[in-house]
Amino acid sequence: MSRNLKKLTILHSNDMHGDFLAEHVDEQLMGGISMLSGYVTRVRANNPFSIYCIAGDMLQGSLIDAEYRGLSTIEIMNMLAPDIVSLGNHEIDYGVAHLLFLERCANFPIVCANLFIKNPYRRLFSPYQIMEINGMTILFIGVITQEVAANLRMDALLGSLVDVEEAALEVGRICNAHRSLDVDLTVLLTHIGHEEDRKLAALLDPIWGVDLIIGGHSHTILEEPEVVNDILIAQAGVGTAQIGHFDLIVDTDSNSIDSYQWRLVPITGEMCPRDLQLEETILNFKQTVDEKYDRVICRFRRSFTHPNRYQETELGNLISDALKDALALDLVLCASGSIRKQQVGPLFTYGDLCATFPFDEPIYVLKIKGSQLRHMLDNILYQEISEGGHGEFYQVSRGLRLSYHRESRTFDYLEYQGQHLADEEVMRVGLQLYHFKNFERFFDLPLKELVDGKGQIVCTSSMDVLEEYFSETKSVRGRVEGRIIIR
Repeated sequence: MSRNLKKLTILHSNDMHGDFLAEHVDEQLMGGISMLSGYVTRVRANNPFSIYCIAGDMLQGSLIDAEYRGLSTIEIMNMLAPDIVSLGNHEIDYGVAHLLFLERCANFPIVCANLFIKNPYRRLFSPYQIMEINGMTILFIGVITQEVAANLRMDALLGSLVDVEEAALEVGRICNAHRSLDVDLTVLLTHIGHEEDRKLAALLDPIWGVDLIIGGHSHTILEEPEVVNDILIAQAGVGTAQIGHFDLIVDTDSNSIDSYQWRLVPITGEMCPRDLQLEETILNFKQTVDEKYDRVICRFRRSFTHPNRYQETELGNLISDALKDALALDLVLCASGSIRKQQVGPLFTYGDLCATFPFDEPIYVLKIKGSQLRHMLDNILYQEISEGGHGEFYQVSRGLRLSYHRESRTFDYLEYQGQHLADEEVMRVGLQLYHFKNFERFFDLPLKELVDGKGQIVCTSSMDVLEEYFSETKSVRGRVEGRIIIR
């Protein structure tokens, strides 16, 4: 008996982060929205049965995005014309109300099943989208990372189902609710990270019929899709330097994938024609931004790098020391993930500052005992290890030095100003607003147990502090000194 087999192509991106412009890599032009659009357009022209999807984090990462608070990105995405997009955690950076405004400006559907208003219970976005293509019915469901919960703590009206078990049940409810439809293919567009995708796939009941997870958030590059619980899992790294390409054969009798081919396609001048109209739009935005951001703040003696957010870096030391000195604090814990460029200098412009440190948050000071700081550092270092390099990590300012032993969860030493940090010694520690608001979650310590029990704001704009400091300070350091050693 012959089977009813149909072809479908799915292209997918994730974590684009304002990576709009192509760059020269090894003398070859690579990445950028113009050539990415050229590839998508060519595939669509050659194959009418194709879908292009984005698994979260279109926003943040560029001055073009920051200057227009995402509105420029939505205009660019409208020209790129994805068929469906799921939310990422950085879509909420400008606030939920602004995100709802951006959604109204989008000419493409945005799905998210696990972000909602608490009372009365109502989802903020459509949890799913049903598409009809080549005689097939395809169900897309969006799932967002638990990290969005940290942003939502600033708004008591909002909540999210962020645990993977809760997300799995939500997927099951949606799939069960559409039993009356003959769904041929079910795709989860997730932004939870590759390891969480694997956990989610393992929790899904095969009866629900999920066939494919297209993910984001962890910036994972795969040689081939993983298979967990008979569900394919894929991701396409980060930015626009590559795109995932699935060629599927779908069995519409059994509502399953019969066979597939997948590849990670490099976006290069050889492979991808340029979309000149889209390129012109981007360059118009860039020209406006350059006029505002090209003024020089200072010239460093050399460049400073931030190659990995999960280790001490030159740029991390530079920024945390600047905040410590300018605000007269004992210690600054600067969120490593808030530093968004891998290298700056020697010439340092206002645009470099905004691109390097885009989250212009207030700084809070807390009075913390040595024993409490030890507990906090143990928690974040262990969390970073236990979550496979996707927890919180901090750059620490000058004066603090520690050596942490992974297996035993002990400190070989924890010193401040060359002396053992005594349990009762009280330090004035600076934190950014986001980390202050999520203090107990990140550090496993209630605010009320601190010396002052609450903390207080010391500046309303960390960007103002850094700009003034770098423009006035004649000589800055920024060397990696072994402040944090993990054994």
